[in-house]
Amino acid sequence: MTRDLPRDWTGQDDRSLQNALRHGASRRDLLRMLMTGGVGLAAGGTLLGAAGRSVAATPTRGGHLKAAGWSASTADTLDPAKGSNTTDYVRACTFYSRLTFINETGTPQMELAKTIKTNDAQTWYITLRSGVYFHDGKSFGSADVVYSLQRHLDPEVGSKVNAIAKQMIDITATGPLTVKIVLSEPNADLPTILGLHHFAIIADGTTDFTTANGTGPFTCTVFEPGVRSVGERNENYFKPDGPYLDSVEFFAIADTTARLNALLSGDIHIAAKINPRAMRSLEGRAGISTLTTTAGNYTDLNIRMDLDPGTKAGFIEGMKYLINREAIQKSVLRGFAEIGNDQPISAASRYYNTELAPVEFDPERARAAFKKAGLLGVEVPIVASEAAASSVDMATVIQQAGAQIGMNIKIDQVPADGYWSNYWLKAPIHFGHINPRPTPDILFSLLYTSDAPWNESRYLSTSFDRLLKEARGLTDETKRTDIYWDLQEMVAKKAGTIIPAYMSNIDAYTDKLGGLAPNPLGGLNGYAFSEYVWLNT
Repeated sequence: MTRDLPRDWTGQDDRSLQNALRHGASRRDLLRMLMTGGVGLAAGGTLLGAAGRSVAATPTRGGHLKAAGWSASTADTLDPAKGSNTTDYVRACTFYSRLTFINETGTPQMELAKTIKTNDAQTWYITLRSGVYFHDGKSFGSADVVYSLQRHLDPEVGSKVNAIAKQMIDITATGPLTVKIVLSEPNADLPTILGLHHFAIIADGTTDFTTANGTGPFTCTVFEPGVRSVGERNENYFKPDGPYLDSVEFFAIADTTARLNALLSGDIHIAAKINPRAMRSLEGRAGISTLTTTAGNYTDLNIRMDLDPGTKAGFIEGMKYLINREAIQKSVLRGFAEIGNDQPISAASRYYNTELAPVEFDPERARAAFKKAGLLGVEVPIVASEAAASSVDMATVIQQAGAQIGMNIKIDQVPADGYWSNYWLKAPIHFGHINPRPTPDILFSLLYTSDAPWNESRYLSTSFDRLLKEARGLTDETKRTDIYWDLQEMVAKKAGTIIPAYMSNIDAYTDKLGGLAPNPLGGLNGYAFSEYVWLNT
């Protein structure tokens, strides 16, 4: 049986609402538009709410925006294929465009693609926008898409999404503005996958990333890895409504207090990812607002199963019993979180396994497991850093619980600069921080398959790999959900990753800023804030 793409994959409904709101349409007008267009009230309410929040005020043009994130390093890159932290994602969204954009409802909207169609979820046909130009004046076309996507398949490139991209076994330009993609097996999530930051489109033949030559809303004028980036408005941008800013500057301030102080003093307009402990300092502060979203990002404790002490039978089990999740949720995260159950799919996803209970805090069972592993009283180092949000505080909770049962846990706190290059994925026990992803397949493919680039605990299971591949091509949602539930249980019980909580993301910003909105890809409008926000004078 064949099928075409659902109508809303073209993104017309949401875009029409946005434009109508900007031109002063009333709520009654918008509801009439929804009903006339055949959109159900439930779906219409979601679109209406999303559109209304993002354009509640009239955008104004002009101004230089300064925003501070929390992670950066000298390994920062303008190559979207190699992006591995939030500063990389911000730059990818600022200087480049993607074939699709994932809006705040999780629906892929058309961006550089005009249409994406398929009859079987395995062979896909993409028609591209015309009249789009790169920053150097080169015309955008199918050769750029083919080159950009094929790079992810080249081991020499070192793409962070190679495990996802290699399902594309044939990427062919069928015309100046048409592309055909054939997958190794059906995958109904392809339009969503193409909306990931890594799949930003670069010009055909690009090998030099000392600057960025994209089709995005801003042109790159300054790029200093580990320091800052500056972009100026792309006057030839293909979208008529943006960007609103004249220029945008983005850099990282690793220390939460320093980042918040920079906002309070007026040195910056946005302080991303505020530590929940700092929320009290914002109470009663005039001129400052916050946006809180729980989209599924988390800080996890990773125990490598191929290195000691992770190879000791009972050690991982003991660590899971030693985690006081409620204390982390209430004390460390100040209630801005939901209890986690050691797998990456949060309750924000319709595929969340509601029957998978978190491991209970049980010091005595932890003691027995550590004794079985021969590690009771032995010093066990855990690497933590401000780079992995709240990990130092989480490590302290774990250390204190261990001390009560004779477990000697040592916290190795290391600098934020260089953490993701030198410690993450490498240290025997360390913390990670994973940003939200829009589908279970993307999360599992990046983090848990045998060939996953970010397999934090070195979890290996051929059964897991086989089931994930099966779920990828299913259009039967009941069967797909059943498999995703099984995969969540496998990870929670067998992998060496411990996810105590799904954290709320808190972005603090000046009241002069408009347009900041939630997005399932993470804070700061899914890191695409530069295109959508504006400054009120």
